[in-house]
Amino acid sequence: MEFSVPIAGKTAGKLQLIITNLHWRYSGVTATNRMVAPKLASMIEAAWLGSDIPTGISRLSVGGLLKLWMRRTPIIWHARRNNEMIAGVFLRALGWPLKLLFTSAAQRHHSWITRWLIRRMDAIIATSDASASYLKREATVVTHGVDTDRYAPPADRAAAFAEAKLPGRYVIGCFGRVRAQKGTDLFVDAMCKLLPQHPDFSAVIVGAITPDQTGFANELRRKIAEAGLQDRIVITGELPIAEVESWYRRLTIYAFTSRNEGFGLTLIEAMSVGAVLVATRAGAAEIVVEDGVTGTLVPTGDAKALADAIEPLMRDPEAARAMGMRGRQRVLDRFSLDAEARNIAAVYRRLI
Repeated sequence: MEFSVPIAGKTAGKLQLIITNLHWRYSGVTATNRMVAPKLASMIEAAWLGSDIPTGISRLSVGGLLKLWMRRTPIIWHARRNNEMIAGVFLRALGWPLKLLFTSAAQRHHSWITRWLIRRMDAIIATSDASASYLKREATVVTHGVDTDRYAPPADRAAAFAEAKLPGRYVIGCFGRVRAQKGTDLFVDAMCKLLPQHPDFSAVIVGAITPDQTGFANELRRKIAEAGLQDRIVITGELPIAEVESWYRRLTIYAFTSRNEGFGLTLIEAMSVGAVLVATRAGAAEIVVEDGVTGTLVPTGDAKALADAIEPLMRDPEAARAMGMRGRQRVLDRFSLDAEARNIAAVYRRLI
């Protein structure tokens, strides 16, 4: 017989999908997972297992999961981390009727344990061709998408900027955890060089500073103070998502400075609000940014190249605005959340 699992006030005897988020810290993986999950739940009977559940999808408790043991019809277990793959392999070995799916964004050679786990998945999704090339097995490429209604250009960007109470008329941003891997130091170096020449601009760094990166962040603050730019380069620390979205809408230019990245969701979030991108060739930058059309691509780890690419846009904010609006259209055409959900759902259908 089929078990009926209570999920948020309804039964899920026909549950087809478990979206896992078995991680203690909110991360880019969590963010991408949360955005697409409600869309998927509108297409297939789905439940969320873990922390940071978004609205629009039901929660599966541990007790509910236990009741699925020995069910006859298969359920997709969608993992995005090693620990989630390990849990899926373990549960299936004990009798849970799981079809195992892993989404990989990494653009590097995997550890032996990750390779071992990947071989045990029933299907693999890669977020880019580059990510797929490291998997050593067949994968379906599904790029991330963004909610283009939530990340939309402001009706009045000047008014949105004024809310920040920053000097000048325009702001350039760099979002993500404050650390060397994200290239936050490259952004600070570029801003220390450029802002004295462009008094109409201020800069903002939006992202968490974890305890192990306190020294790195303090060194950035020292550089900013030495340049006399404390009032024009703001480091916000971690913010609620609504405040992050507000900062996006204030941007004229977005600097994606990562030295290495899986995908880089901030690329399409910033592009969706109409900010022009200057992006290092990391993550998905080369498939997202049309060099010279919707932004500019620069080598990774090169603060001078970053500054040289940003400076013409600071000199001509109207040209930056036009490029930003072309970027918005590119997101609408190729990187919407609806398109991501449809493509993932197609993989689910093949599995069940």
